[in-house]
Amino acid sequence: MIRLVVLLLAACLTSTAAAAAELVMYRSPGCPYCRAWDRAIAPIYPKTDIGRKLPLRQVDVGRPGDASVALKSPVRFTPTFVLVDKGRELGRIEGYAGEDFFWGLLERLLLHHGI
Repeated sequence: MIRLVVLLLAACLTSTAAAAAELVMYRSPGCPYCRAWDRAIAPIYPKTDIGRKLPLRQVDVGRPGDASVALKSPVRFTPTFVLVDKGRELGRIEGYAGEDFFWGLLERLLLHHGI
């Protein structure tokens, strides 16, 4: 009986964690556009409505082993921002062309996917 309760609790916790949408930023160490994003957006992102409902996770493209996201295609440019829900890519923004473009593209992506 106790084993059943533990298994059910673990299943609930796993499905809750997997169900949360997130924004994954794929970056590389020498990327000047990543650094520009870090200066302009990173300090305010978690304080925004979008940042509160869509936590950001950063992944270094040079490090193998991040199989937590089922990508539709490989990441070829940095930064690439991937909208993820339940471990699957819903859409992406490739590159960073400035603050206004980033927020506009992100809002459009979220609206398109009903998030």
